[in-house]
Amino acid sequence: MSATGWIRERFTGPNPGRPAPGTTGTWPRTALALPFIGMVLIVALDYLSGTEVTVEPALTAVPALAAVVSRRTWYPLAIGLGTEAAAFLMAIRSDALGESVHAASVIAILLVATIGWVSATLRLRQERALADAQLVASIARRVLLRPVPERVGSVRAAVHYEAAAAHARIGGDLYEVVNTRHGVRAVVGDVRGKGLGAVETAAAVLGAFREAAHQEPALDRVAGWLAVSLDRALHENDHPGVEEEFVTLVLIGVGPDGTAELVNCGHPAPLLLRGGAVHPLELAETVPPLGVLDPADVRPPVHRVPLHGGDRVLLFTDGVIEARDRAGAFYPLAERFPRCADGRPADVLQRLHEDVVRHVGRQLGDDAAMLLLQYDPTPPAIAHLPQQIGILTNR
Repeated sequence: MSATGWIRERFTGPNPGRPAPGTTGTWPRTALALPFIGMVLIVALDYLSGTEVTVEPALTAVPALAAVVSRRTWYPLAIGLGTEAAAFLMAIRSDALGESVHAASVIAILLVATIGWVSATLRLRQERALADAQLVASIARRVLLRPVPERVGSVRAAVHYEAAAAHARIGGDLYEVVNTRHGVRAVVGDVRGKGLGAVETAAAVLGAFREAAHQEPALDRVAGWLAVSLDRALHENDHPGVEEEFVTLVLIGVGPDGTAELVNCGHPAPLLLRGGAVHPLELAETVPPLGVLDPADVRPPVHRVPLHGGDRVLLFTDGVIEARDRAGAFYPLAERFPRCADGRPADVLQRLHEDVVRHVGRQLGDDAAMLLLQYDPTPPAIAHLPQQIGILTNR
């Protein structure tokens, strides 16, 4: 973000439509009057101070202000011309046309107006380039991290993702939810590292999961498939630091009978919310992240948990639980989760994200992804279907 963009956002706040690709902060239209107001105030001050003291040099701030509040490149030049006229009127009134202070003021106003025009032109080019980059990143995110439907099979789902890099919209965290003949399956993972290399690795893991989730009946075999695909991708990629990359992830499958299966490869344990109480789904035996062991040695244990209607399972990356406040305290996700758990899964994640931001007090320093699955085996439309069929039969 440019310096003027930062100032705009502090005064006007972020745009309501900020998630849209290519949007940037702007001043309200009323701000265009600020240079005129400043010019009038300076002229009035000069008039009230009499002819003994001149404040004509203060007019140089007017075209500078115009360059800040406007996204039109011609605006600083137009304000500069008006300011020059005001400077000559002030000099005529104080009989200072031949004075060096007047000549210096005229030259300074001209220089500031020109610099403002150049600054506005460069800023506009940067904003356009940033908008293009945001659009490309948004498209790439929709391809790599596809939107999660509100209902997937027997679960209601929602996801919230925040990239650490400002305006990047995509990073090294990954997620996916698919409905297969083996039940609903989901993955949440975190690639070590950032940048395009992490995105490439995340794409390889997601592509493998989307295939393996449908093909492999056993969840631990899905993890083995991902390990093989990741190993191949790491050997094919040649970006810096690829030899040190690995992926932590957790796999979850919800079968037709409501039994949840979990496989954890070095990832933070999911949280199960049942009746207002949070239960971390810690596994008795853990395995290292993918990419650490040889793929043939990846044999993670499968943990099974029976789900009840309304149970919610929260999967997340370490960017959430490692978010620190200014005192260095980590975000207490297990404690805050029940407080934000009312409403639809999407609403729950939005409240959790806002709570994390309040806890940190600034932009998150790491990618943060949260995926919430609510076990709801009977959709409302299906629940009323037998009654509707009975009514039609009676008729």
